[in-house]
Amino acid sequence: MLLRLHEAGGERDGDGLTAADRAFVTGGDAGHLDLPRARAGGLAGGLFAIFPAGPPHGDDDYARPADQPTALSDTLAMMARLRRLERAGALRVVRAAGDLDAEDGGLAAVAHIEGAEPIGAGLDELEVLHAAGLRSVGLAWSRPNRFATGVPFEFPGSPDQGPGLTADGRALVAACAQLGVLVDCAHLNARGFWDVAELTDGPLVVSHANAHRLCASPRNLTDEQLRGVGERGGVVGLNFHVGFVRADGADDGTDMPLAQLAAHAAHIAEQAGVEAVGLGSDFDGATMPDRLADASRLPALLDALRAAGFGEDDLRKVAWENWRRVLGACLDGG
Repeated sequence: MLLRLHEAGGERDGDGLTAADRAFVTGGDAGHLDLPRARAGGLAGGLFAIFPAGPPHGDDDYARPADQPTALSDTLAMMARLRRLERAGALRVVRAAGDLDAEDGGLAAVAHIEGAEPIGAGLDELEVLHAAGLRSVGLAWSRPNRFATGVPFEFPGSPDQGPGLTADGRALVAACAQLGVLVDCAHLNARGFWDVAELTDGPLVVSHANAHRLCASPRNLTDEQLRGVGERGGVVGLNFHVGFVRADGADDGTDMPLAQLAAHAAHIAEQAGVEAVGLGSDFDGATMPDRLADASRLPALLDALRAAGFGEDDLRKVAWENWRRVLGACLDGG
């Protein structure tokens, strides 16, 4: 959502909002998420990803990270947009666990960087971004950077490819733990995932991924990884992107039944426990199934989970309580 608004550009009005920002507040048909559609679907909040896009997405561009100065500039611009939307009452930037529970009508927005390219080796940027409200860092997107190696977009493929965390990556994980910043293993390769498990004591978190057993994308988690998440009291947010759901990896959600996504939830629950299953979406960052075309359609996913055998107590865990527990532990522990 933030990248979509950032790339839309446009002049700001007296409140600092562009036309695209206003459409997020009042509603429209752009993208997958705005405030009215979130309310219609019962969405209370989530990780609001700041993605420093870097090079254009050509055939060979996923191997090249965004340069640090450009990534930092884009990140600051999207963090500033979060603050302006907060002033407009559309959301509240989550800085402490109690902010997750406030009932002010806005979305609970956990500021999250997807790919740590904005942060330099000295980690000064992390300190400043944390002071501005950053509370979650994905070490890598699907390309290598100074901290870690992400998995490529290929099918079929294994997440077990590439080296583990660099020395800078290990230092970043330690600094995040000290500040109370969530470390997200989404997009990270298997060796990096296990390095994070070794370096941290708290819950392991993968914000948006599915079960590799059901869809052999390297973006998905093996059963061993899922069990690791469960053993550490962590959470895996279901990724709605059809290419990470369908068994054939095809990027087409025209006729994809939500039962296929529910099957991933059931497999994660089987391997890691229902306490490890959450919603991750990837709204405004991927191809959604037609039956889950935007945030207003979330009740249809809950119906699919019911049909797959999830009871009402389990649904509360999947829809809210698991993420609340993990985020609260991180934010209160920093």
